[in-house]
Amino acid sequence: MPDSEGVDSSPDQATSKSKVLDVSLIPSNVWRVGFVVVGVVAVALFLSFILDDGGSVLFTVLMAWFASIAMEPAVSRLAKRMRRGAATALVMLAVVVFLVLFSFAFGRLLIEQIADLISTIPQLVDGIIEWVNTTFDMQLRLEDILSAVNLTQDEITDIAAEIGVNALGIIGSVLGAVFSLFTFALFTFYLSADAPRLRRWVASLFPGRAQAVVVNVWNITAQKTGGYVGARVVLATINGGTSAIVFAVIGMPYWLALGIWTGLVAQFVPTIGTYISIVLPVIVGLLSDSPIIGVIALIWALIYQQVENLTIEPKISAKAVDVHPAVAFGAVMMGAALFGVAGALLAVPVVAMLLALLGIYVKRYELEPELREEHPDEPSDSEVAAAGGSG
Repeated sequence: MPDSEGVDSSPDQATSKSKVLDVSLIPSNVWRVGFVVVGVVAVALFLSFILDDGGSVLFTVLMAWFASIAMEPAVSRLAKRMRRGAATALVMLAVVVFLVLFSFAFGRLLIEQIADLISTIPQLVDGIIEWVNTTFDMQLRLEDILSAVNLTQDEITDIAAEIGVNALGIIGSVLGAVFSLFTFALFTFYLSADAPRLRRWVASLFPGRAQAVVVNVWNITAQKTGGYVGARVVLATINGGTSAIVFAVIGMPYWLALGIWTGLVAQFVPTIGTYISIVLPVIVGLLSDSPIIGVIALIWALIYQQVENLTIEPKISAKAVDVHPAVAFGAVMMGAALFGVAGALLAVPVVAMLLALLGIYVKRYELEPELREEHPDEPSDSEVAAAGGSG
């Protein structure tokens, strides 16, 4: 019966309240919580150990996985006419033949141009300072600029030397590290040739009600991430190839190295990559014997960018995930801060994969009418969700 204040104080309710509010600190619970904490710490230390000592292997496997999903469109088409293993081998052979032919045709020239370009960086800096002083009637000096950023001339020389050694070391590693290339190729072949069987094996690790979701997530990840990586590679090839041809025709110094630089930076550095990629060729052209080369390079970059944005990129990137420039730039910055160059290269594909999954498995709700009235021209949430899912 309720008391005079209208509060029900029946024995059952009192017992239930006491059960809810009672906190038992019996020894068995304390030990159980302690074991859980120790287990979490142990797993974290083990993962840290794996990342520290086996990070290079994990990076190789991750890069091989991205390479395999980038090849997936070509492998899938060929697999309709032959075995999947043979289709994978044929695609990889075509890539190897192209790289070998490119190395024989331009490898030595590319290395020489990169080395010469790095060695002329001090002259380029001096030329830029002289041009600024002449154009804007200023009295800038290299020493003042270095002191403003807390650098000395000796430190700049050491950095330039280190950059040169690293650049040549990377090229030498790509050309001479046979074992690393073999390991990468082996993982790529396995992940591509056995992708269906590997997908079924991963799905078998989950209960029946979750297997369909696992397979769907796998397929979406491969489709969207592969589409993004493949689109960037194709666009970088077109951009770099056409730019190198134009630079060679107009007499640009280091035309091959600058053409490859333009293609790679413009496509794999989001938001600001387009502008960064053309700055170096324009500066080299302006400081050459014929400054008109730099002007022509700038005009070419502006024309190509418009053509690419209106015709080439929409067709190639139609099936790829559309990553917002701000999100892509933030992902690259975070990836570079956490994992260096490797993180910067893989950040956007990973974000593209996550956006594809969010667009399918995260439920969205319609805005309230009063909120819709504040921005009537914006698309509805259902339209945004549909666009994200079809990306």
